[in-house]
Amino acid sequence: MNTEFYAQIIDAIVDDGYIVIENALDTAMLTALLEVAKSEEMAFKKAGISGAGDLHIDSSRRRDKIFWLDEDGLAMSKYLKFAETLREILNRELYLGISYYEAHFALYGEGDFYEKHLDSFKGSKNRVVTTVLYLNDKWDEENGGELIIYNEENNIINRVVPNMGTLVVFLSDKFPHEVLPSKVKRHSIAGWFRIDK
Repeated sequence: MNTEFYAQIIDAIVDDGYIVIENALDTAMLTALLEVAKSEEMAFKKAGISGAGDLHIDSSRRRDKIFWLDEDGLAMSKYLKFAETLREILNRELYLGISYYEAHFALYGEGDFYEKHLDSFKGSKNRVVTTVLYLNDKWDEENGGELIIYNEENNIINRVVPNMGTLVVFLSDKFPHEVLPSKVKRHSIAGWFRIDK
């Protein structure tokens, strides 16, 4: 990644609070990440939601399955290295005090969705900046599964088709968002820059 790429993200976070970048990352890395996701599908677990301090499964609100990224010396490590560079730049340029990044693969099967939600509640000191990276090759808009991003007034401000290489970065406590039901299998990586220890 060149400095202009990271500057584009920083400028957008300052000006708008979010950015959508198509063809953001190297095709070879994206393909390798998709292969990891496909090879680990049996290890994916149903994703939970947090409410009143507890994490629980609620398939009426969220139906994706997840698999956490970890260092593997290959594709996952390469992606996490990219995230670490972005973390350092976010801290240097915006003084966010981010301490670490965590991310998981997300798998949406036919009919799976995630209702509108915030990744971090106002005033909480956990998730600061959210990232979503899509790994779907040749996605047809008729397949559904779009990410809908809302502003704080609850108006739709972006509808993101989950095409391979599209990267979304946004402030975690500012933008409610949802994933519309997918008609086919859909792969992505969701991540969060955090300031908790």
